[in-house]
Amino acid sequence: MRLAVICIGRLKQGPERELAERYRERFDDIGRKLGFRGLDIHDIAESRARDATTRIAEEAAAIAALIPGKSTLVALDERGKNVDSTSFAQQLGRWRDEGIAHTVFVIGGADGLSPELQRRASLRMAFGAATWPHQMVRVMLLEQIYRAATILAGHPYHRA
Repeated sequence: MRLAVICIGRLKQGPERELAERYRERFDDIGRKLGFRGLDIHDIAESRARDATTRIAEEAAAIAALIPGKSTLVALDERGKNVDSTSFAQQLGRWRDEGIAHTVFVIGGADGLSPELQRRASLRMAFGAATWPHQMVRVMLLEQIYRAATILAGHPYHRA
């Protein structure tokens, strides 16, 4: 299974970008041994439309263009389900074992994700009730993907 993270907005040089890249590289190292074929990150520029509805629609079209056919979609949404690390790892493992070719995680823009993308998602996931900056959500998601791989591998990184 190949994983992808599609994000509205770009990470500038700095600690968030370095940390995101560190977790992506760590996942690649352990993920190959577990049957994961890589983790791609796609940045999409924020829409410059004047109204939120148009911004959401433009960003949704750009996101949809990057989602391979027959993908499992996970939407990061502050109103989504709070999923503990072990359950998240088990879900990724199930999708992998079911032969899902692509799992795509989507982090929307400041105005959120389109209702269509939210409906398409097999899982709407939150990192608690708080609203987080998109840069932090990206880092937290990549850490959780890496953590999931360590849980599946029986690696001591996750000490629950």
